[in-house]
Parts: sequence; C-alpha cells; structure tokens
Amino acid sequence: MKKSEPRIGKDGEVRELDDSFFASAKRGRPVMPAAARKVRMNLMIDPDLATALDKLDNKSAFVNEALRKAME
Repeated sequence: MKKSEPRIGKDGEVRELDDSFFASAKRGRPVMPAAARKVRMNLMIDPDLATALDKLDNKSAFVNEALRKAME
C-alpha cells in the first residue's frame, strides 16, 4: 500500500485535496502538539482599540505581531 503525502505541509498550509482525500475524509482537524497550540486570554481594552481591531481580518495575527515587537 502506497503511503500518501501529508495533507499539511511544513509551512502549515493544506495542499490541494483530491478525490482520494474525500473518499476517506473524517470530520475534525489533526491534533496539534501542545507547544504549538494557541492560548485563549481575555483582556479588557479601550473601546477605540476594540473598534479598530474589529476592522481587521485577522485580529490575532495583528495582536501577536504587535506584542512581539513591543516586548523585544
């Protein structure tokens, strides 16, 4: 039996899914290593910041990048 290619590349992106994938697909996502999982935090921020963040497509990525720069 031929071993299939991983569906998720080293860059974390999912490759093109073909008919063989959908023939045996199951719901859910692969288990992520504990060190790679995101951590949920609840923060209180000013209303003007919340409004500005709501206009962004990916709030988490923006906040992660801003915090990394601020904590250097």
